Amino acid sequence: MNFNLKSAWRKDKTSHSLSEAYSSVKVPKNASFWKKYLAFAGPGLMVAVGYMDPGNWATDIAGGAQFGYTLLSVILISNIFAMVLQHLSVKLGVVAERDLAQACRDHFSPTTNFILWVFCEIAIAACDLAEVIGSAIALNLLFGIPLTWGIVITTVDVLLILLLQSKGFRWIESIVGGLIFIILACFVYELIISQPAINEVLGGLIPKAEIIQNPAMLYIAIGILGATVMPHNLYLHSSIVQTRDYDRTKEGKKEAIKFATLDSTVSLMLAFFINAAILILAAATFHITGNKHVADIHDAYKMLTPILGASMASIAFAIALLASGQNSTLTGTLAGQIVMEGFLNIRLKPWLRRLITRLIAVIPALIVAILYGEKGTTELLVLSQVILSMQLSFAVVPLVMFTSDKAKMGEFVNKPFLKTCVWIISFIIIILNLYLLYQTFFGE
Repeated sequence: MNFNLKSAWRKDKTSHSLSEAYSSVKVPKNASFWKKYLAFAGPGLMVAVGYMDPGNWATDIAGGAQFGYTLLSVILISNIFAMVLQHLSVKLGVVAERDLAQACRDHFSPTTNFILWVFCEIAIAACDLAEVIGSAIALNLLFGIPLTWGIVITTVDVLLILLLQSKGFRWIESIVGGLIFIILACFVYELIISQPAINEVLGGLIPKAEIIQNPAMLYIAIGILGATVMPHNLYLHSSIVQTRDYDRTKEGKKEAIKFATLDSTVSLMLAFFINAAILILAAATFHITGNKHVADIHDAYKMLTPILGASMASIAFAIALLASGQNSTLTGTLAGQIVMEGFLNIRLKPWLRRLITRLIAVIPALIVAILYGEKGTTELLVLSQVILSMQLSFAVVPLVMFTSDKAKMGEFVNKPFLKTCVWIISFIIIILNLYLLYQTFFGE
């Protein structure tokens, strides 16, 4: 079997993905189900972070404030898409022992690879832009720090990440898990005090035809989809799943796929809860009180306390935003490293790679903050999500191609039912993104 798999790849693999962390996390042999699950738990949380970054907040708040609970079904469907795609990402990493960027470099021509790499870097910069702006807004809300200074301060977290990377991969996973817990706790509190209508929430989980019929609703729905399924996560997950020290045999790979998929699915359920909570909070707080124009993070922060009558409501919201921004920064850095090393085989020192990615995001954010202030940064946040949506197809299609290729995946190839499902998902994503592009540039 291995012989066939090797011959399907044009070149031998020259280096491991994220070589400094490859196979560094021990997996106990002959242990109980829970011990094994805990050994594999971690990468899923890091992937889930991308599904609740500040870019999602803007689309969720706008969706909840304008249309109540109706768009909850879109968050649910987006999350199901995400779970399926992350499963493919796990499969590629474990079976082919390549991340998605390395697989692309092997399969496509140098020109195609260069184009894919450029698109991917643009997506990571757009994502980083959302994190920089989100963190700066959170610092502004919590401590009154002006946006421009907030953006400058967010570049300092380069040092924090460097420190973590040298301590080992489990450290990064633990910090990410801790920050997700903070976000979760903040939103549980918000939901308790906002007292949403449970029947309406459950009703919102059922898709409605008006989502497609109403252009304004469809636009936000596609924004939610674009903000939910993150292209760089597919590169990230196919790499970090290889940090586990499982047996590189048929049985070992089967077990790794099972536990890694379970880890990512459970983590994405958390992400679904957090995204749904933001939309439910906006619906229960703004939509019902007639404040349907609330579309950005600043407005939401200012109005939570007066409407809910709890002074902690706004503070919890801002703390969750800050945790979300910092978390996304961590995983965005790693994704940047994986993409550059995978596509170009260039190895930069992590601090240099980090600094380049950060500056690409910080410079436009700073210019916009200085020239246009609060309103400009909000519009930039929405634009970053549109850019991410556009990039999505370029990551999803190669992933589906590779995992559906019998020569590359052997007996782990996608089964006919899964193959059909993932091509339908890819097709839906491509059509919706073309529509979003059209609406963004030619819509009223």
